Amino acid sequence: MKKIAILIEELFDEQELIYPYYRLLEDFEVDLVGAEKDKEYTSKAGFKKKSTVASKDVSADDYAAVYIPGGFSPDYMRRTEATVKLVTDMFNQGKPVAAICHAGWMLASSCDLRGKQVTSTGSIKDDLIHAGADWVNREVVVSDNIISSRGPSDMPALMRELLKMIEG
Repeated sequence: MKKIAILIEELFDEQELIYPYYRLLEDFEVDLVGAEKDKEYTSKAGFKKKSTVASKDVSADDYAAVYIPGGFSPDYMRRTEATVKLVTDMFNQGKPVAAICHAGWMLASSCDLRGKQVTSTGSIKDDLIHAGADWVNREVVVSDNIISSRGPSDMPALMRELLKMIEG
């Protein structure tokens, strides 16, 4: 069974974590990858979810894809070297890297965005442009192995594209 990594950190957006988590569990083994293993992380609204593994203990070779939820959590994710390395390695191996809303911060810190088209919440548009991306305002954008969306209302489109890419 293919394994998917979903990143988790403090102040995640619960909608952007929970819907993809349970949808992906229907067909795959899913790890919630945090800076620490078995740590309880708190969402923006106070919802708690525990990581299953630490980013320092896993490798891109372990996963078929990585999904990055938004909220303020991507700003914390990119402060953990092992988490950035996991996403960088997934990107470099050509595996699907899905990012929604503020998760574009992780793309900017982990992936070479030059020549890539991406979307995100509008508030980080400039960050992505400065990282070399061509930012567009669409519900979902697929650029090579990067799949990006703007926010919670775009999740069905993002999940369709991510599932298509995982299944090859």
